Amino acid sequence: MISRRLFVLSALAVTACAKPAAKANVLTVAATAVPHAEILKAVVPDLAAKGIDLQIKVFNDYVQPNLQVDQKLIDANYFQTLPYLNAFNAEHGTHLVPVVGVHVEPFGAYSRKVKSIADLKPGAVIALPNDPTNTGRALILLHKNGLITLKDPANIAATPKDIVGNPKGFVFKELESPSLPRVLGEVDLALINTNYALDAKLDPQKDALIIEGADSPYLNYLVARPDNKDDVRVRALADALTSQKVRDFIAATYHGAVIAAKPV
Repeated sequence: MISRRLFVLSALAVTACAKPAAKANVLTVAATAVPHAEILKAVVPDLAAKGIDLQIKVFNDYVQPNLQVDQKLIDANYFQTLPYLNAFNAEHGTHLVPVVGVHVEPFGAYSRKVKSIADLKPGAVIALPNDPTNTGRALILLHKNGLITLKDPANIAATPKDIVGNPKGFVFKELESPSLPRVLGEVDLALINTNYALDAKLDPQKDALIIEGADSPYLNYLVARPDNKDDVRVRALADALTSQKVRDFIAATYHGAVIAAKPV
């Protein structure tokens, strides 16, 4: 009777020891739906071949993916540019770090009311993203296309208060990034991040009235914490996301709306 009890206890101990080992092969990554989650899905088989279970957690905002990685609820995330990450860390006291740059999403301006920026009337309402750095990125695009003049055209932290020239008296509304495609019928122009534009079935190459070029410096990064940035699972994902397979997938899927980072 005693030996049987010992056998049962031993079996339970082995089972208990086995569970953490299985969990260690799971890698959780937060991402916005398009294109980040789609790109991650393309490399699920590659990581599985290395014994890593890539689990993708889809978010529709830019705050929770960072907070949950910082709180160790999720291992890493993939959705943001380096200027946004730096601004987020400064604002929230987090210490997230970039692992590798994967792609660029040229930022664009869209309208359902005009077919050209030249058609914008005096007093036109322009919607901007209200999150850190994306406001500045939108204003810089407007500056480069002659719609406004900024005090410092290189200031990624610019806000409407930094506009020193607005000859047509445009009115600016700062809104949550995910809501921008939904207000296209209510404003004259909206500056929309490409991931949300694609999610709303907009084609940046066809529908955007103005758009950043392929030389946009705003790479989207795989991001982790200082304590896990060199974890073998995170490094395996970084290698997969910068592979020729992913570059080919991006080119074939997004036709210039998303541009893979140049090989390092």
